[in-house]
Amino acid sequence: MRIAILDDYQNAARSLADWDSLPGEPTFFTEFLGHDDDTVCRALQDFEVVVAMRERTPFTGTRLRSLPNLKLLVTTGMRNASIDLDAAQELGITVCGTAGSPTAAAEHTWALILAAARRLDVELFSVARPRAASAPWQQTLGTGLSGKTLGVYGLGNLGSQIARIGQAFGMRVIAHSQNLTTARAAEVGVEWVDQDGLFAESDVLTIHLKLSERTTKVVGVKQLALMKPGSILVNTSRSPMIDEDALVEALDTGVPFLAALDVFDEEPLPSDSRLLQTPGVIATPHLGYVTEEQFRIFYTDAVEDIAAWSAGAPTNLLA
Repeated sequence: MRIAILDDYQNAARSLADWDSLPGEPTFFTEFLGHDDDTVCRALQDFEVVVAMRERTPFTGTRLRSLPNLKLLVTTGMRNASIDLDAAQELGITVCGTAGSPTAAAEHTWALILAAARRLDVELFSVARPRAASAPWQQTLGTGLSGKTLGVYGLGNLGSQIARIGQAFGMRVIAHSQNLTTARAAEVGVEWVDQDGLFAESDVLTIHLKLSERTTKVVGVKQLALMKPGSILVNTSRSPMIDEDALVEALDTGVPFLAALDVFDEEPLPSDSRLLQTPGVIATPHLGYVTEEQFRIFYTDAVEDIAAWSAGAPTNLLA
């Protein structure tokens, strides 16, 4: 049995699980295979088992139909919108998932909020780079969070964690989503507002919705125009929820002042991306779920999924 472990960017997968316990030969791909269907399918043509890291490499119906040897696809996490589950079912490909950390993404969201509020994107380089004698030791004035308003767009498990941490910072916390009720908001100790109020009142606005047709480009020209001067927009959820063109144009006007982003329409982010050329963007390379603890859970569960499937009793089934 040949096993492919994809998108192991840090070359860490081998050390985080007992791959030797499996009746097969694992191959670790540390480089992204790219966006071209033919290239991806040629690389994976001979593999019976593929372990995908979240949504880094999509498995569309076209790709699945071009991989006749594929019998088991394991995705880290129990949800992966980039896998065509209907096609997998049709082709008889078993799809399994894994558990994950419930806190990693919330922690990184707050890392981005704090980095933006204190302009660490500027000040870290101020210390690290040689300075001319006349250059200032400190270059920016940070923003305090206590007493400010934190807007949470989506008050599910992750959004609720974000809200509680905001309260610990002494922030007023408001929230909105299409299905959020005042009663549910009160359970978390936050204030329900409508969508316009969320964008108009937030000093920091962070998005924690599930991607769907309804939430695609839910943040566009109208919503961005409502934001305060000096406000911070944070997205560690999914990139298509924000209209990228509208965001670039809004940042050029200075409202919002900063956008702290961990997710992008195309990943890895191309070097010629407009976002990288836009002042006010603080970007991290989709690190929300990238912790040693999370990856150890991912890969340990992936090994268990493969062993269970090999024994004829697959677990954690998605398809």
